[in-house]
Amino acid sequence: MPFAQLVIGPPGSGKSTYCSGMLQFLSAIGRKASVINLDPANDHTNYNPALDIRNFITVEDIMSEEGLGPNGSIMRAMEELEQNWDDFMREVKKLGNTDYLIVDCPGQVELFTHHHSLRALFLKMQKLDYRLVVINLIDSFYITSPAQYISVLLLALRSMLQLDLPHINVLSKIDLLSNYGKLDFSLDFYTEVQDLNYLLPLIKKDSPSLLGEKFAGLNEAIADLIMDFGLVEFEVLAVEDKKSMISLLSVIDKAMGYTFGSTEIGGDTIWAEATRQGGYLGSVMDIQERWIDHKQEYDEQERKEREERIKDFDQQRNRIMTPEEEWEEEVRRWEAEHGAEIGKGFKNGL
Repeated sequence: MPFAQLVIGPPGSGKSTYCSGMLQFLSAIGRKASVINLDPANDHTNYNPALDIRNFITVEDIMSEEGLGPNGSIMRAMEELEQNWDDFMREVKKLGNTDYLIVDCPGQVELFTHHHSLRALFLKMQKLDYRLVVINLIDSFYITSPAQYISVLLLALRSMLQLDLPHINVLSKIDLLSNYGKLDFSLDFYTEVQDLNYLLPLIKKDSPSLLGEKFAGLNEAIADLIMDFGLVEFEVLAVEDKKSMISLLSVIDKAMGYTFGSTEIGGDTIWAEATRQGGYLGSVMDIQERWIDHKQEYDEQERKEREERIKDFDQQRNRIMTPEEEWEEEVRRWEAEHGAEIGKGFKNGL
């Protein structure tokens, strides 16, 4: 049975960076994956897409031919793709590595909150027996403002209800959070979406004008709505932190059922063995200590460790370590730390 990560999120949330980092990680553990760029406006990806929608349709073409603006052109492109989905999937099947897909979706929020096309495309994939999980990336910057945090919670909830699929909300760029000032509460308050009533006085304080008073009731109603549903919570992610990526992939695998007897698809024996034995699951407080409370100390320690590993590698191999080999080395170190046996996941015999 094939699998797919459907990567959504507002513009600037780090979708392309995530797809690139996840592809490197999956390759390092021996899981064969392909990235599909489904964004007709994204002409500068930092990965090499196995299939690019821009080879079929672009925003520029639609703007020129139909006189639409950028946002309308993206939605129109998704409608065109929906109508020609069978042709597109025939191209997907030609890739060869179609058992595990990472789909980089457009950042137009209407597409995953109320427009029909993206949901229809995902349902078509389900009918082809793909096991899907939505990865909704949201910039962690927004948790620094109570009002913006409430807004992204509402956005996440609406996306979950609209797409109606296994759904993982992720606060991305957690490594930059310390640059934005001190949080009003600890990180777990935001990731677990605890009592939002504590935020209401802070919102009122940030907006002391009559306009703020006018919308106080609306803010309270939105907070109550989010808490009544009780669906939204967040994982945290720093793409550069390999342990953070390992933790997130463990959650993703469980959400799509990959860890339960499905390792033959990718041949990632080492990852399956490590997951069954526990391994690093990176609690929220681990990440807070790493990226908020003691970020500078961890940065310096990891810089020294990385330089030492690269130096040793260069001396042994007489060449520079590749990014994929860095992933393999990190997984190997993680395996050694947690007592899991080395399986058949590595491709290069490191």
